[in-house]
Amino acid sequence: MGVWQLVAVGLVMLLGLLGVLVPGVPGQAIVWASVVWWALEDKTVVAWAVLIGATCVLLLNVALRPLLPTRRHSEAGVPLRTLLVGGAAAIGGFFLLPVVGAIPGFVGGIYGVERARLGSHGGGWASTRTVMRAVGYPVLVELFTCLLVVGAWVGALIWG
Repeated sequence: MGVWQLVAVGLVMLLGLLGVLVPGVPGQAIVWASVVWWALEDKTVVAWAVLIGATCVLLLNVALRPLLPTRRHSEAGVPLRTLLVGGAAAIGGFFLLPVVGAIPGFVGGIYGVERARLGSHGGGWASTRTVMRAVGYPVLVELFTCLLVVGAWVGALIWG
């Protein structure tokens, strides 16, 4: 697979990660489709192993989704900007502190936006807890799952 194709696959994966944060966009499906595209072009054992692993992880996430609260940010009064900043911080945290950095990045991003919006330390934490209960946990779980798939893809490119 050429460099430009790998860049295109990476951009589609980034689009899928951002799609997780925007309601109505099938972010998981986009991330999975990009892994399928890469595996069909690469045709190595590592590529197919990543595809099988990605499929299993994403299907597990879909199966567990009914156990999480619904993710309607507009009904909960959560601004979309809050989720976007939290998601961007989670993506950055995932790569700065591999794997585990996504969780504090997401929560920290939401806290930063809510503190700036409300202007007080105590109100920022209370609002962050409310956001996490209303929509944060399902978004974080779906984003973390997609980040694991992207991380496996990056790992396969580096070490495969």
